[in-house]
Amino acid sequence: MNYSQSRKINPYKNQRFKPDGTILDNDRVEIGPTDLAFKEWMEAGLEIPNLPKMRFDRVERLKTQIKERNLDGVLVFDPLNIRYITDSTNMQLWNSHNPFRACFINPDGYIILWDYKGIDMLSSFNPLVKEARRSSSMFYFANGDRIDDDAKSFAEEIISVLNEHSQGGRRLAVDKIQIHGLRALDQIGIKVFDGEEVMEKSRSIKTCEEIKAMKCAAHSCDIVLQKMRNEVYPGLSENDIWAVMHSENIKRGGEWIETRLLSTGQRTNPWFQECGPRILQDNEILAFDTDLIGCYGICVDISRTWFVGNKEPNKSQKFLYSEAYAQIIENTKIIKPGETLKNLVFKGRPLPQKYIEQRYSCKMHGVGLCDEWPSIRYPIDYQEGAFEGFLEPGMVLCVETYIGEVGGLDGVKLEDQVLVTDDGYEVLSKYPYEENMILK
Repeated sequence: MNYSQSRKINPYKNQRFKPDGTILDNDRVEIGPTDLAFKEWMEAGLEIPNLPKMRFDRVERLKTQIKERNLDGVLVFDPLNIRYITDSTNMQLWNSHNPFRACFINPDGYIILWDYKGIDMLSSFNPLVKEARRSSSMFYFANGDRIDDDAKSFAEEIISVLNEHSQGGRRLAVDKIQIHGLRALDQIGIKVFDGEEVMEKSRSIKTCEEIKAMKCAAHSCDIVLQKMRNEVYPGLSENDIWAVMHSENIKRGGEWIETRLLSTGQRTNPWFQECGPRILQDNEILAFDTDLIGCYGICVDISRTWFVGNKEPNKSQKFLYSEAYAQIIENTKIIKPGETLKNLVFKGRPLPQKYIEQRYSCKMHGVGLCDEWPSIRYPIDYQEGAFEGFLEPGMVLCVETYIGEVGGLDGVKLEDQVLVTDDGYEVLSKYPYEENMILK
């Protein structure tokens, strides 16, 4: 077993800190916002999160979830669940399809991180991570036809961890484990529970510092979109336009974009055509869904549709946009603490029949480090028992819609990010709508 409990980097070696409580060190390991982002947040009067407290509060919330389920621990492989527990990153997109990292947390908050070659400096800034061990890569690319050997070895290591840190218990919640790993855990007598359910429910309620981080990330996204809007003109390709958002996001310490959902003209209908070389023409619409992973790994998931040209939008474009806008406004108004998830399905503005076939997959969904639980479907898609519960303060929802007829020329995509408060809601995404496209 290769691991280290000693820190090779002392994050407190000098006492100078950034506004978010992280070390002010040009050679630091942890990623984070740039000076540009801090400057813009301060100018906007935003409260900047304290990251050590945010990390601590996340772990405390997860500990509560573990104890409520009488689990002996949670073992995660999903890069975003690892991020939630440790706030450490290591090639997250590559890791999403080559799962070389893993993380264990017991009911008392003892955290073990399996990372590439056991390099502990990648998480050394977070004292909540007690051990960094050598990765267990139970996927075919890394192990070939000896993958069973690695899976068995890792399962035996997990037994050792449970014996030492969970009094020998065998009730373990696991998320996205490889099939060989799951079989090895089963064969060694570990009772496996659904780790995705535990993590999604933990992540669904944002802590006070997480909410500050989300507001900062959303403000950065608003600025990014304005930068993109300033660069849009007929003659540019969809890729040219999309590249502006990537660039401006990275400049502020944002991390990546999860999709390529930007389209123009007739490619806006149907939705889900990803951006490509098509050239934007004069007096066309441009629609996009940010799916942006911004500062602190926070997902800022909003959608806008713009009219680009020297004329007025045509009547059809205005009609589509006005219906989409009404969907967002009216469906946002039904958000309040205590409202059941089922009621959210059936309340709000009904979707006109002619748009149902090309409806979006949901009318609302949770959001945090990515799209998260719950998913609020349209009435036609409702399944009893799939999403039970009610809204609580601290939950964040994306309210979204797509309006476009089958065979239509254009489609309109709109979406806002909304915080559930103690007495209602707060819209976090402030980027304005197109006033010239709303029918009066």
